[in-house]
Amino acid sequence: MPLTCNIDAKGKRARLIFGLVLVVLGVALLCAWALPVGSVAAWLLTGSCLGIGAFAMFEARAGWCAVRAMGFRTPV
Repeated sequence: MPLTCNIDAKGKRARLIFGLVLVVLGVALLCAWALPVGSVAAWLLTGSCLGIGAFAMFEARAGWCAVRAMGFRTPV
């Protein structure tokens, strides 16, 4: 199934900023918490931030929003 563009430039910008913030947060958590502590919770939180941030940046690049594709209306 091809990804059909379903967001405008404003939505792309919002998702890109959201994705960048989460990736930066994930890298900071990796350096400050996950590597030194090494607990499962630290790695799960770090991996979640990195994964969700990367997916948000993919959405911004593709011009596609998974939530909008499921039929929900988003304000941006």
